[in-house]
Amino acid sequence: MVALFVVDERPLSTAGPRRVQLLAAHLRELDARLRDAGGGLRVERGDPTVVVPRLAAELGVHTVRWNGDVSAYSQRRDRLVAHELERLGIGTEVHWGTLVHAPGSVVARSTGQVQRVFTPFSKVWSSTSPTPWPTGPVRVAAPPEDGIPVTLALGVTGDAATGLPAAGEVAAEERLAAWLERVDDYESSRDLPADDVGTSHLSADLRFGTVSPRHVLDVVGTGTPGRAAFVRQLAWRDWYAHLLAEQPRLAHAAMKPHFDEVAWRDDPEAFAAWCDGRTGYPIVDAGMRQLAATGWMHNRVRMITASFLVKDLLVDWRLGEAHFRRELLDAEVSQNAGNWQWVAGTGPDAAPYFRIFNPLTQARRFDPDGEYVRRWVPELAGLAGRRVHAPWELPPLDLEVAGVTLGADYPWPIVDHAEARERTLAAYAAAAPPARGG
Repeated sequence: MVALFVVDERPLSTAGPRRVQLLAAHLRELDARLRDAGGGLRVERGDPTVVVPRLAAELGVHTVRWNGDVSAYSQRRDRLVAHELERLGIGTEVHWGTLVHAPGSVVARSTGQVQRVFTPFSKVWSSTSPTPWPTGPVRVAAPPEDGIPVTLALGVTGDAATGLPAAGEVAAEERLAAWLERVDDYESSRDLPADDVGTSHLSADLRFGTVSPRHVLDVVGTGTPGRAAFVRQLAWRDWYAHLLAEQPRLAHAAMKPHFDEVAWRDDPEAFAAWCDGRTGYPIVDAGMRQLAATGWMHNRVRMITASFLVKDLLVDWRLGEAHFRRELLDAEVSQNAGNWQWVAGTGPDAAPYFRIFNPLTQARRFDPDGEYVRRWVPELAGLAGRRVHAPWELPPLDLEVAGVTLGADYPWPIVDHAEARERTLAAYAAAAPPARGG
C-alpha cells in the first residue's frame, strides 16, 4: 500500500492559517507513523482528478481507496477521480471512516430519504448496524522519493502555531481517554463555557479523521445519561453530513427556501464588530475573541454568537458561516452550515425563527459568575460576578471603580436587543409563507 495525500487548493482556500498549520502537523505525524511501519506518506499538490490517476498508473496499483466526503465539490471531484481510474482499469473503494454510518444508510422507510427531523433520524441511526470494517493485514510500502515536503505543499513555514492541540492519532486517543474520565458529567457540564473540561475537545480530531466517530461510539457507549447525551451529538453530526450528501444546497441556501427572501441588512461595520468581539455584549465578544485566539469556541457560545449575528444584527447567516469555516479548527461544511441554519431557523428541524436567544439571559444562565467573560474580555475583569454581563446597566461610579469607561475601554452595545428582536421578527415574517387557510 502506498499512502498519498493530495493538497487540493479549492477546499484549502477556505481554511485559515491556524487550521492549515494543524493539517500540516497531522500529516507530519501520519508520515512518522507510516515510516515506523516501513512506509511513508507521499504528498502532492494539485488537482486530484489529475494527480491521483497519474500516480496510480505510474505505480501500477490495482485499487485506489479513499475516505468519502459529503460536500458538493468533494462529491463531484471524487466522481471524476473514480471515472478516470476506471477508464485506466484501476478499481476504486470509498470508505466512510469519518462518519458512524455512510450517507444513504439511514433513511425514512416511507420515502427512502434522510429524515428532515432529527429525532426520527436518531432512532433509525441508533438501530442501524455499521458497515463492517475492512479486514486483513495491510503492507505499507515506502513512497517514491519525489513527493513534496508537507510544509511546501501547504505553504506553511516553521513549526505549528502555538496553542494548537497535539497532532496525530496517538494524541487523539489520549484526548479520548481523558474524556472517558469526564463524560458521565456531560449532561450537567456541557453548557458551561467557563468549564474547559465540560466538553470532549474531540471535534477537531473527528474533523481531521485522527479518531473515528465509530471508535468513539464503541468506547463511550450509552451506559449512563451523560454518555447517551454525548453519543446523541455523534448522531447530530452524521445527520448533517447525510443531509448535505443528499441536499448539496444546504451549504449555501436555506432548506426552507422562502427564508432566502429575508431582507438581510448590509452592515459591514456591524459584521466587523461581531468578528472582532466589539459588539458591547460581553458574552458575544468573549466567544468571538476565543475563536480568534484559539480556533475553537464552546458550543453553547457558538449558538449565542451565531444567534446574535443573525437575529440581533439581521446579518445573513452565510457570512457568519464563512467566517466560522475559516477560523474554526474543526470546521467542516456539513456541520458548520447545518448548525448555522439551525440557529437561523432556515434549515431542517431548525429552531423556529421566532425563537431568538437573549444574549444577556444566556450569559447569566450559563456563565453565572462571569468567569468565562472575564477570561476573554479582560478589560471588564474589574466587574465582579454576573455584573460583568451588562456593564451598560451599572452606575457610573461602579464602572469607574472597576476601571471601565464605556465607549473607551469597552464599547456600548451596538444594538438594543429588544428593538433588534422586533426588527428580526418582522423581517422573517415578511419572508414566511402565509398560514394555511389564510
